[in-house]
Amino acid sequence: MKIVYLPFALLILLSASAQAELKWDQTIIELKPALGDKQAIAHFKYQNTGKTPIKVKSTRASCGCTAAQSQKSDIAPGDKGEVTATFSIGDRTGLQVKTVTVETDDPTHPSTVLTLKADIPQVVELQPNFVYWQAGEEAKPKTVVARVGKNIPIKKLYVTSMNPQFDAKVEPGSAGGEFKIDIQPKATDRPVFSTITVKTDYPKEAPKILYVNARVMGTVPTTTTVQVARTPATAKTAGTPSAAPSPATTP
Repeated sequence: MKIVYLPFALLILLSASAQAELKWDQTIIELKPALGDKQAIAHFKYQNTGKTPIKVKSTRASCGCTAAQSQKSDIAPGDKGEVTATFSIGDRTGLQVKTVTVETDDPTHPSTVLTLKADIPQVVELQPNFVYWQAGEEAKPKTVVARVGKNIPIKKLYVTSMNPQFDAKVEPGSAGGEFKIDIQPKATDRPVFSTITVKTDYPKEAPKILYVNARVMGTVPTTTTVQVARTPATAKTAGTPSAAPSPATTP
């Protein structure tokens, strides 16, 4: 009879594989929330394909805008379940990537990172979203262009300056779905700052609000002339004795 000896490390690995294994249907989920949605929710499904129970120790989201919860904390062999990741959209737009780290007592894969990608439609794009004037610059208006997203039925924008030292007004732009926002400081002789609120008329139940920052930078430069007193080269220094006169020549 031939005896086969397996390396100790391999025995440990085979033993662990036979004990527990958590399989995920997918670890990356891409979502496309509709305009006006307040949340994007991803369901990450799993199954214990091993021979022993698996315990979920923790689920940690990458930021405070995302909550994560496992359907079960103890997963028996053959059991299925899911981790739900809920992303609060708020004022965010564009592609958002959030992760959830799941810690278990699975010896082969104790930690799994789940990724939620949410492509949030852009209601209005502001270019630029920051305007400024140097101190002493002529207080002329500067323009921010607002472009409405595709198939979004915005007809009006409303602008308000939080600081009365700035004026803001809006008018239709040169192209469809475009607006021009003119922002102007009343003076540029001192530093001043304001946030310009841009409010849309859509969605009606919760109009989208965006912001533009406006600032007068620094202080007006001043020129100071410093007079430096100079001592003539021929002037005598106080306390310094004069040279003795040359003795007269006796004929």
